[in-house]
Parts: sequence; structure tokens; C-alpha cells
Amino acid sequence: MTAFPLKRNVAALRAGRFDVLVIGGGIYGAWTAYDAASRGLSVALVEKRDWGAGTSSASSKLIHGGLRYLEHYEFGLVRHALKERRTLYRIAPHLVRPLNFVLPMWKGPRASPLMVSAGLHLYDLLAIGDQPVPRHKFHRPRDLLARYPFVDPERLLGGFRYGDCQEDDARMTLVVTAAAQSFGAVCANRVRAENLIEEQGRVCGAHLVDERSGERFALRAGVVVNAAGPWARDLLGADAPAIKLVKGTHLILPAIPGCNEAFLLTAADGRVFFVIPWYARTLVGTTESTVQHPSEAVPTIEETRYLLDGVRRGLPGIGWTEADVIGAFSGVRMLQAQDSASLAAVSREFEVRSPRPGLVMHVGGKYTTSRSDSIEIVDAVFRALDRKPPPAVTHRHPLPGAPEGPFEHWQAQAIARLAAAGVDLDAARWLTLRHGTGIDAMLDLIAERSALAGRIDEQAPFILAEAVHAIRNEMAFEVDDLARRRTPLSLLVHDDAWQPRLQALIESETAAG
Repeated sequence: MTAFPLKRNVAALRAGRFDVLVIGGGIYGAWTAYDAASRGLSVALVEKRDWGAGTSSASSKLIHGGLRYLEHYEFGLVRHALKERRTLYRIAPHLVRPLNFVLPMWKGPRASPLMVSAGLHLYDLLAIGDQPVPRHKFHRPRDLLARYPFVDPERLLGGFRYGDCQEDDARMTLVVTAAAQSFGAVCANRVRAENLIEEQGRVCGAHLVDERSGERFALRAGVVVNAAGPWARDLLGADAPAIKLVKGTHLILPAIPGCNEAFLLTAADGRVFFVIPWYARTLVGTTESTVQHPSEAVPTIEETRYLLDGVRRGLPGIGWTEADVIGAFSGVRMLQAQDSASLAAVSREFEVRSPRPGLVMHVGGKYTTSRSDSIEIVDAVFRALDRKPPPAVTHRHPLPGAPEGPFEHWQAQAIARLAAAGVDLDAARWLTLRHGTGIDAMLDLIAERSALAGRIDEQAPFILAEAVHAIRNEMAFEVDDLARRRTPLSLLVHDDAWQPRLQALIESETAAG
């Protein structure tokens, strides 16, 4: 099978019996379905809303080792994440891109340049092998201020530069889902798991609801994987393992002129947060607070003020106020239930559990390590099927859209082709970073109708062909699918003047069949 077009084949779900049913279309569900299908299992993957609609489109958009976890001595987790950073960059160079981070240091009771230097040396050391980013470097105050004049100069000791990687979380989740389909997985969004089926004390499937047609049907499977993340408890009731739900909020602010680097800053309460360039805007986050249910993941005024105060402390020359906030979003992480004085100290360690026979789920984890974590999930599936797990292969296969050869050489040629078709250079560059070799589908659409080379909204680098492609080939059915996950348009543009245009596209494509 091919990765694209993504086919919503509910008929195949109704008719088949599968080795494994994966419930939840976030990044863990997508990688689990892909890993299982690539190891020879018959797989069904269902998502009640849209691919990446929950936590997997509400992250800090990073593929990183987690420098701050060194403070809590989680060396194994950091080493594991840095190894995955290298793997993901290799198999998805169009989606995972290097990004420099700046960590300024000021005099004060918490200042410890020697300790930070030691931590960054360890970070570089743990990142063994051929890495996509350079080793860290120290900048003296004069050099730092020459590069970044908006940094607070008072008591400045200098700053460190280190590297990690950036991605578009919703886009990557969709691409991994497509990779699962390419290995035979049957994938369908807007299919809700109502409850689990149990026979003779073993979970053997789920009752599903097609949210588009309203049809209810039962799907039988040898094993069920509950990959619903923070929503996993809704299916399990009293059998749900103890977890901690941690809400994180991010803000979208204007670009910092002339700055292509991210910053790692410390807020007044000692928590660290990021200031990251993203789609010609700036992503600021995250906060941390516990919630009882994912429905509570809504940004608050207090969180906005907290993050803006943190930026003003470290980067006073930028001068952002609440009036500059373009957008905000919140997500919920599912972590292990631990008593800790600080949420930052709660472990992100990953664990596979089987709360009932025939049912597998995970607790903890990170977006960065979801590919390798899924291997453990699928190993548990094989054991539940009483079969020996064959070796995993997802690290060997490039993700859909990954070009052959050096990415930068391919990208230059691809941008030239898009520009020749009438796409502006900024939009062309972002198309290559979102679709890779999938830009051919956009070029075909533009060849049919040249107007599709134009932007959906002049304030964001997304073109009409991308929206049409998403409707036809990526299971996009609603405006929110197009403007929040197939593109992050709604996060980057403050007004919604683009909304009628996208709604008209959906209606015309639906009418055309």
C-alpha cells in the first residue's frame, strides 16, 4: 500500500478481525500502529477526532534530549532521547530540523555557569554518534549582546549556545500514520471507541462508533492497545493505572526580528521555559500545572502573564505585552503518578502496562522517544499473542516524503520548482519542510488550477493547494483539521478571515466527490 492518499476505510474495520486494535491517533498510537504493521501484524488504528488532535498537536514542537532532565539525574532518559533525535533526523530530514538554543547566564543566587557548562559537556557526551547539531559553545557578554541586543545586560555573565531539533508535531503525527498505512494498517479518524469487549476474562476488541455516519459496530482483535494518552482512563474506569495529568500552555507571539535561535530562560519561580522561532512567529512555553481531566486544558490569563513576565525578565528588549499575543494553546501530558515538590521533577520515564488480559497501554514518555517506546508496546503485544516478536524496523525506513541524498541540495531544487509554479519563496520553503517529496502532489494541483499556488491567508505561508490536498488525500473534513493540524494557520493568524475560504474549499471538494 502507499502512504498517501490516506484512506478512511471504515468498511475494512467492520469486515476484518485484526491482530491488534490501536485506540488513539496521537504520536504514540501512530508509531505503535506503524511498528506493529511493519513487523507483520494486521493492524487497525482508530482516532475519535483527528490525527494528533490532542496532546500531539500541543507540544513545544521539539525533538530534543531534554537538557533540564539532567538536573534530576535522568541520564538514561536523556541519552535515550538524544539517540532518538539522531534517528528521527536521519529518517525524516524534511520534518526534523536542527535549531540552536541560547542559554543566557546572569549573576545571582541561582547562577552556576560551571555547573551549566558541565551539564552541556555531558549533554554533548551523551549524544554519541553522528548528530545533526554542533557541540555547545560559550559566548562572553559582549559577544552575546552583539548578537542578541534584547537580552538583559544587567549582571550578565555570558551565555551558552547548544543544539537540538524542531518539528511540527501535528504534521509528524499525520506522516507516521501514513507510514503505518503504507505497511497495511487500516487507519480511520472520527471513529470512537465506546467501550471494550471482554470474553472469558480477556479483552478481545471494542465497540466502535463512526462519528461521521453514526453507525455502531464491533471490531475484534487479538490484543487492544489503549494509546489514548490522557484520555486512556475513560475506557478503563477502576482498572486505570494511577497517573498524573500535567497541563502545559504555550503562547504564539510575533517573530523576534533578525533572530533565528531559540532561548532557554528561567522564570521567577525557577522553572525553565522556551522562546522558540516557529513559522515566522515565536512559540513561548511551557507552564506546568496538574489537572483532573484533559478537558481542562485551556490557556488562562494567569499563564499568559506568567510566560510574558518570564520573557521580560530575560529578554527585556523585546517589550512584548498581552496585546502582542497572537494565540495560545494547552495540552496535557500523562505522567507516572509520583509525589514530588516540583512537577518538573516528575519522571518522564516510560512504562508499558497490561491492566487487563489482552489489553496493553503505556504511561509516561515523551514525543521525542515515542518511536522507540512503541517498540516496547508492540513487543508486549506479541507476548500477549503468545508470539515471539521479530526485530523492529521503523528505524530503517525513511518516513514518507523524506528525499534521497543531502536534504539541502534537494530542497534548493524543490523550492525552485515551486517558485516556477507561482508559489512565493517563503511558502515554498515551508512546503518542503512539511511535505518533502510530497510537494509533487501540490505541483500537480497547481498545474490543474494556477490559483491554488496562492496563500490561504497572506499572513501565513500556507497555500490553497495544500488545503485541497489535505481534503482529498489526508482525511481532513473540517476547517479545524485544515487550520490547526494539516497547517497551524489558526495559531499563527490572529483573525479568522481565512475561515470562509477554507469552508468553501471543503464544500466544493465534498460536492465534487
